[in-house]
Amino acid sequence: MNDLNALVRETERSEETPISDREFAGLIGRIGRPLLELADGLTNTQPAEPMLTRPLIGRLLLESRQIEALLDEYGACQNRQWSRFRSLIAALKNMARIGEVLAYIRRRLPAYRLLQVHSDFAAASDERLRLVSAAIAWIAARLLDEARQLGMAPDENASLLTDFAERLPPGRLARTCAERTGGDPASTVTHLATEFLNLAAEADWLSSAAQLAPAEYGSCFPDPVSEERLRQLTFRFHSLQSLYDTHVAATGIETSDAELPILRGHATVVYHLLDLATDLAHYYERHIGPPCREAAARQAPLVDPELIMATLFGYALAFASDYLAGGQSICRDILRRYAELAELQVPVPTYRGFHVRPSNLVARIVAHYGSEVVMDLGGTRFDAASPFELFRANETINAGKRRWLAGEIARVRPPGEASKPADTADAVRTVIQQLAGEGRVVLYRQPLQFSPGIGQRAGGVLENATAEIAHLQATGQLDIRTDLTVTFIGDRRVLADLDLLARHGYGEDAFGNNVTLPSALAYLRR
Repeated sequence: MNDLNALVRETERSEETPISDREFAGLIGRIGRPLLELADGLTNTQPAEPMLTRPLIGRLLLESRQIEALLDEYGACQNRQWSRFRSLIAALKNMARIGEVLAYIRRRLPAYRLLQVHSDFAAASDERLRLVSAAIAWIAARLLDEARQLGMAPDENASLLTDFAERLPPGRLARTCAERTGGDPASTVTHLATEFLNLAAEADWLSSAAQLAPAEYGSCFPDPVSEERLRQLTFRFHSLQSLYDTHVAATGIETSDAELPILRGHATVVYHLLDLATDLAHYYERHIGPPCREAAARQAPLVDPELIMATLFGYALAFASDYLAGGQSICRDILRRYAELAELQVPVPTYRGFHVRPSNLVARIVAHYGSEVVMDLGGTRFDAASPFELFRANETINAGKRRWLAGEIARVRPPGEASKPADTADAVRTVIQQLAGEGRVVLYRQPLQFSPGIGQRAGGVLENATAEIAHLQATGQLDIRTDLTVTFIGDRRVLADLDLLARHGYGEDAFGNNVTLPSALAYLRR
């Protein structure tokens, strides 16, 4: 404890020791000379010249990160003399990082084998890269101006950006390595396709955010758009890409299935676009958003907010949404082709069978995977992707319930037949109460509102009880509990989710109240 206190005191003394602006300017001028020389080269670059090459971006990021860390160690953010210089360094670093991702996407685009979307992705990438390059040059000029005011200047004999030119020959090396063997790449493929669909469902907000008018972009922060949310989504798509490269790339199944490299390309471009969106959201939240506006109002913005927002919403989120949709169609086709047929027997929903909620949830699970699934009920098959088909199954379910109920009524009815309608009505009430007490029927309303014709129908207690229960069931006052089951037939991955849904009451309890579904079915909550 004494050592810790001593360390704290020593740190406090170190932080309280002042350093003069002149001494600090000498330090930053010496260590930051390479960055200032780069800024000078960027300022003097002609617009027609290619700018953001890999060597240049790498050097910009290296030097700006080093100077940013040094400025932070000396508290430049809280110093009026140095805070703007620190902000310019941050802007240069962030825009260089954004340019790095854009340049990478543009270089790798031909290898992704992407499905066609409604806009020209290559042209849009070129335009964004041009605008970001111009912004970097503008920031570099402001950085030089600020450096000169602080007593620093680049070496006039510094080399120009031609030192960072990147003239590469076309082509690729021949693929001469043998295919990898071992493991179970087919299982990994179906897992990848399933996980892509789940992530696409989680990211369905991207499409709505990308379609907003520019005046509404700011209202998206912090919900649904935020740096944290985008970073988490980026990480999961990166994991998806890594899983592919570890278990599927360079295997025989990848060679024989042309759709797999296309799926990998879609997962990869979505990952890079989300990575770009994360950097843009970070810059907005840290340097442009409402918490920063009061301070920013005292000086001109270092980066045009329209450039940040248009690149975030109109480019990164819009194309990520487009390629998510394309990837979903590929995944559903893959799952259909790799389907492992199985059967699943589950109970009929307790509350009113396949009414609106259970039918919609079942159909949404099937639609999520895009596989063909049928529901078999007593030899009759229904399309599980259609809620209306499942509604129709209720006719068969209710007929089966009534047949079963007739035997239960015969078992519990009083012996003999009542001679008067009033006695028959009393017997019918007694039968219903006993069945409810045994859990054979579930009451949704108490007291029950019996029909005016109770006990007055043709026949005895059996016929009257059957008719009265049918009336109470039709008016939603009770339902018949049976052990009726249905069998779903289709891909085992879809059946696994249907089984999970059934084990959670198809989203409702015995009285039709909503219940929380497990996280594995989170896509149903959207």
